[in-house]
Amino acid sequence: MIKNAKVLYVASSFGHLASFHQPYMEWFSAQGCTVHAAAGGEPCELKGAGRYLQLPFEKSMFSPKNIQAAQMLRRLLEEEDYTMLSLHTSLAAFFARLAVRAMRGKKPVVMNTVHGYLFDNRTSLPKRMILLQAEKMTAPVTDWLLTMNRQDEEIAQRFHLGKNIVPTRGMGIDLKRFRRPTRMEREAARMKLGIGSREIAMVYAAEFSERKNQTLLIRAMQHIPQHVVLLLPGRGKLLERCKELAKQIGVADRVRCPGFAEDIETYYYAADICVSASRSEGLPFNIMEAMACGLPAIASDVKGHEDLVRSGENGQLYPYNDENAFVSAVWELLFDRTRSRMSDAALKAMDVYGLARVMPELTAIYEKAIGDFR
Repeated sequence: MIKNAKVLYVASSFGHLASFHQPYMEWFSAQGCTVHAAAGGEPCELKGAGRYLQLPFEKSMFSPKNIQAAQMLRRLLEEEDYTMLSLHTSLAAFFARLAVRAMRGKKPVVMNTVHGYLFDNRTSLPKRMILLQAEKMTAPVTDWLLTMNRQDEEIAQRFHLGKNIVPTRGMGIDLKRFRRPTRMEREAARMKLGIGSREIAMVYAAEFSERKNQTLLIRAMQHIPQHVVLLLPGRGKLLERCKELAKQIGVADRVRCPGFAEDIETYYYAADICVSASRSEGLPFNIMEAMACGLPAIASDVKGHEDLVRSGENGQLYPYNDENAFVSAVWELLFDRTRSRMSDAALKAMDVYGLARVMPELTAIYEKAIGDFR
């Protein structure tokens, strides 16, 4: 029983908690637990949460504001006497665990969910060593470490980055919302987005950043048939730069950047293929949601993607940052008579990642962690 437990969720932004952890916060509350949230950015409503602490997190690991955030967290931990910390996003998880290390008295059980380590074997040695050392430094206070992909699990096991290391299937996706659209839903979505009946739409829903690498897809559009359009819903610091690139190379009429989309399923319903050029992932929601809507995927061959996409079965993997390989994969899929079969395979592959199957698995882990702690 976990009734009366006190749980603190920590992430780099309240938006992350709202997007990926709302069902679990509500579940804790329904079990009679007290749930608080501490994160960066502007607070937003989180059902089940009774207290919010705004933290001054900044993306730069060495920003003094992150040390300030760790100090604020330490004071909160000592004040509230939490049963469990649920940590999310690499930067927030690191500084939260520094706060735990600095605590006086009894410490809470620490549950770190790895949404994708920001390093792998392809990362430059200096960067990899810094990020790995940060994980090693905080491993002694990491009671439970949940991974989402094969490579991250191997890293965690090899370097003993947690006391209990458990592979998971992510946080789960809502298969009632993300599903294959009816013919009428698809036609309505394409009409809403202004996609012609003879056009093929590719979609990549992601933050505009160096890691997400939208510039590769935009440059590739110069070598992809004119009836193909690229939908790039999302926001981020590189959004305007990407828009300008599309204008400079003459593909702005086929590259659409609508900004943040509340109704992201509309883009999946309207599209024919989902694509990604990302440098690395944990277990990417954008790919899973799109595949759950029946879209075959063309994605960079990196961790996270390799756990979801099977080349020739439900899509195609191509070498990271290889524009020519991406273009070839698009041409091949455009004229592949098995694309309908790939669509079926993509949809079927997402069954095991549905929230209805994943949530009971995760909540069982939470119950065990709290039960053992008590």
